[in-house]
Amino acid sequence: MTYYTQTNMMDMVEDIIDLDSKMRFAAVIDSKGKILEAIMKSGKLSLKSQKEEENFCAQVAARKKMREKFDKSLGKVRYVHVEREKVTQMVVYTKKYSVYFTMEPEMSISDKIRIVTKIKKMTSAL
Repeated sequence: MTYYTQTNMMDMVEDIIDLDSKMRFAAVIDSKGKILEAIMKSGKLSLKSQKEEENFCAQVAARKKMREKFDKSLGKVRYVHVEREKVTQMVVYTKKYSVYFTMEPEMSISDKIRIVTKIKKMTSAL
């Protein structure tokens, strides 16, 4: 298992995409919602326009800040899982960044949790 730092984020998003054939997209987002690195799986079409993707990523950062208000009473968020008709969206939080990734919705929950666990280990140094 490779552990990533800021200097090799592109390698990280590429490795995230390669975790499973049903992965679609992976991005690293800073605290202001700016996409630092992102990649769409080869052969997959984006379900959102670039503008929509940028807007969504800005919202991911804003929601992280909102959730942190409850860290003291509820504990830190481990990951966020949104199940949609056309795509599964997940976010793993690191100290500085949000790692946003999508996958096909028909994956089993155990496969999704396996991927989240791997991504959390990969990004633990960020």
